[in-house]
Amino acid sequence: MNQALSLKDAMGRRFRYLRLSVTDRCNYRCNYCLPNGYQGDDTAEPAMTLDEIETLVSAFAAMGTRKIRLTGGEPATRKDLTRIIEVCKRTPGIEEVVLTTNGYNLSKKAAEWKAAGLDGINVSLDSLDRDRFKDITGHDHLPRVLDGLEQARAVGFTRLKINAVLLRQFNWDQFDHFLNFVRKQAVAVRFIELMQTGDNAVFFRENSVLGSQMEEKLQLQGWQEVPKTPLDGPAREFRHPDFAGKIGLIMPYSKDFCRNCNRLRVASNGNLHLCLFADQGHSLRKALSAGETVSVIRQTRLLLESKAAGHTLEQGFTGATSSLAMLGG
Repeated sequence: MNQALSLKDAMGRRFRYLRLSVTDRCNYRCNYCLPNGYQGDDTAEPAMTLDEIETLVSAFAAMGTRKIRLTGGEPATRKDLTRIIEVCKRTPGIEEVVLTTNGYNLSKKAAEWKAAGLDGINVSLDSLDRDRFKDITGHDHLPRVLDGLEQARAVGFTRLKINAVLLRQFNWDQFDHFLNFVRKQAVAVRFIELMQTGDNAVFFRENSVLGSQMEEKLQLQGWQEVPKTPLDGPAREFRHPDFAGKIGLIMPYSKDFCRNCNRLRVASNGNLHLCLFADQGHSLRKALSAGETVSVIRQTRLLLESKAAGHTLEQGFTGATSSLAMLGG
């Protein structure tokens, strides 16, 4: 890699990880994200094409990106998701391609995605209770999602993680359910602090739980924190000798959460977001549509100079993020 092209901001943070939203569409109605379902916007730009995604990934790989996480919305609502995985994985310099999904068609697609080169899967699974799962997502799909996890394991996926947003009224009392799940299952369950967005202010006030309360529970039960690797995301992971799986905590409201930020985000419309809660996205679409990798590199490096030291979530500022489906959280 040409060090002169590597992505580094004014705080000295290096960016080797790209969260790439391939669609803002989602087929679920999660109460903390899209409680009324996906509404669409006739005035919005369409999602990037496969060729535009290839240009984007090539540019970021040239700047030192080594990990791509495909997100949505729900990325599997794109019929060409398998081709997107292939394009990302075959790009020189990209070492890891992982996917965040709600798992609605995981049992059908796991083998296909594995063959395309996908390295790992995170499944959004906010409850292991069937009724609670339906209350949160609007769909009675828990057995289907759990079957998908089993199928993913059967076709060879060893990097399987579950994401659960902490919700005071819906799953805060189910900590032991998740502990029992990872006692024998070699998966990581990561609890994520509910984040306020432009559309969920009332729900946030009623349901936010600080991850530090979960951390205290873990420490009292003998869980030990695991050191991070350079390509890891924001989760702090914990291991216990009596459990096959791990527990992770993603705590954006914690002190110094942004200090070691290593990731940038591109929305499905080709807008670069320097932070999940930045006040605006910056369009790369013209260069992407023209296939101009060098222009994408130049524009991205210039924009990175203005990346802030951290978000201001604790002050209630949610920036341009109207819902988590917009950028995949």
